[in-house]
Formats: sequence, C-alpha cells, structure tokens
Amino acid sequence: MRKVGSLVVRALVALALAATGAWSALALLLGPPDAPFFAALLAATGAAAALSVLVRSRPRLTLWTSALFAVALAAFAVRWSAVEPSNDRDWQNDVAVLTTADIDGDRVTIHNIRDLEYRSETDYTPRYYDKTFDLRELDSADLIASYWMGDAIAHIFVSFGFAGKDYLAISIETRKEKGEEYSTVAGFFRQYEILDVVADERDLIGVRTNIRNNPPEDVYLYRTRTPPDRVRRLFLDYLREINALAAHPEFYNTATTNCTTGILAHSHVNTTANRYSWKIALSGYAPLYVYEKGGLDDSMPFEELRRRSRINEAARAGGLGGGFSQRIRAGVPDPRDGAVAVRALP
Repeated sequence: MRKVGSLVVRALVALALAATGAWSALALLLGPPDAPFFAALLAATGAAAALSVLVRSRPRLTLWTSALFAVALAAFAVRWSAVEPSNDRDWQNDVAVLTTADIDGDRVTIHNIRDLEYRSETDYTPRYYDKTFDLRELDSADLIASYWMGDAIAHIFVSFGFAGKDYLAISIETRKEKGEEYSTVAGFFRQYEILDVVADERDLIGVRTNIRNNPPEDVYLYRTRTPPDRVRRLFLDYLREINALAAHPEFYNTATTNCTTGILAHSHVNTTANRYSWKIALSGYAPLYVYEKGGLDDSMPFEELRRRSRINEAARAGGLGGGFSQRIRAGVPDPRDGAVAVRALP
C-alpha cells in the first residue's frame, strides 16, 4: 500500500513539474518575450526533472535536474514579471483611440465613441464622437451574441438603451497592434491588452450583421428584464472600468479576463447569484445561462426566443443608416412589456 501511495505522490509531483515547464515554455514562445531557445530549455529541464522524479534509482540525477529546472524557472519568473501592459503601442486603427467618461450626477459625457464608416471589414474610415447621456433615461441593457464557428463559441457584449432613442454598445475585446492577429492560445500568455470598445451600434453590431462575410456571423439580440436601477449600476461599473483602463492598462486572458467573464464580473454589482459556469467558458451558451437565471423572456422555450432574437435580416434590410437600433429590435421579444419576476440578472 505504501508503494502505491509513494508512486501516486511521485506521479503527481512529476505531472506538476512537467505542467509548470510546459506552461512557462509556452509563455516564452507565445507571449511577448518571444524567446524560443529559452522556451525549449525550460521545456527540456521540466521534462527531465519530471522523469527523474519517477525514476528513483538515481537520486543524484533527480537532485541535479530539479536544481537546473529551479534555476531556469526562477529566471523565467524574473523575465515574466517584467512583462507589463501598456497603452503606448502601435495599435490597429480600430482600437487606437481610448474612450473615457465624465460623470456629473445624472449626466454622463462619453468621449470618443467609436463609429467606424465601413466599406469592408478592413477598409473603413475611423470616426469618433462625444455624447452626453441622461442617466434618468437609461432603462435597458441588451445582450448581444455573435456566432461564427458553431454554437459553442460566440462573442458576447452589452448594449445600453436610453428611452428607446439612443443606444450605446460596450464590447470587451483584445487590443491588437498593427500586424497582430488574434490567437486563442496566445491569449493565455499576456499577448494582448484588454479593451472596452464603446461604440455606436451601427459599428459594433453592424460590422457583424452587414459587413463581415468570411466567415459570416449570426447575431442575436436578447432584451433583458434588468430594472432601470440595476441597469444604471451596471452601466456605471462599465464606465469605472473604462476610465481605469485608460489610466492603468491590463492584460486580456482567454480563460479569466475575456468578453463573458467580464460581463459576469460587472453583473456582481447587482447580484452575487451569477456564478461561473461552463456556459461562461463556452461563451456561445452564455445567453442560455442568462435565460436559466431568469434574466431573459422565459414565457417561451429558449429555442423559440433564440429564433426570434436573430437580427441579421432586420439589420441588412435597411443598411447602416438612421433607425438601425430601432429596426433591429422590432419583433425581438421584450420581457419588460409585461409584469415579470426578477431573479438573478445579467
């Protein structure tokens, strides 16, 4: 029995050593350090240390390989701690300008709201404007889900409505440099800063419904039943983050700091009932998660709500001109139209 226990312990230690070496090597290879030789050294010493733990017949070998791995790991830790986020890089044009907000009682002025004039996904004229909103008119928070590779993965963001007249979309995204492509794997390793894109719906939604076609995206707009007081707290929490990131940038992380985990974190200003779920990890199921929490119209099965919430045709019907926000909401079920019970909210 002791031998079995000892073997299990050694196996766990070996697994920990190998996993630590592999993660550190990937961080050096895919993250900002871009150090393939050092990455190979860490992977090799980690694997050697793991194997030496499993083979007990040569304790001196275990000592030396473990010591070598410890030195390499310490050097990695020093180098990795020096990787810091920045707002001063050669950014792609669509994320080059940061948004900020001035809050004065019930009046909020948003600076640099993005409103790109698209000719294609990559050909556009950068446009930004400032606008002052009255928080007393803030009455809705809609959940937008955009799919391009099946049901499991989607980009999720929120759009805030002011008395059905003005809408402001906020999307948590990666801030990429010129020539940089997004990689899910690289997103684990401090490759990108995180950015709250604050934009006109014709920009953030319109590019997905009307412009992109390689691959095309299916876009759904879900109207939530969040009461105005909770919408206000949620909106102000976003604005606090927007101002904070403008002053102190942070890294994006594919698993822990992304579009869906960001929305979940913001939702905690209203309720702690929204806990992490596999439906958050597989972001395409986030709308179902909100539905199950009572945040969407549950007078019909979710599949019917999903069908009626698809907005691609409505968006394309009138182009990206005036009335876009009102047109894409026509026919979308709105749980606020009737008396609803409020449970855990998005």
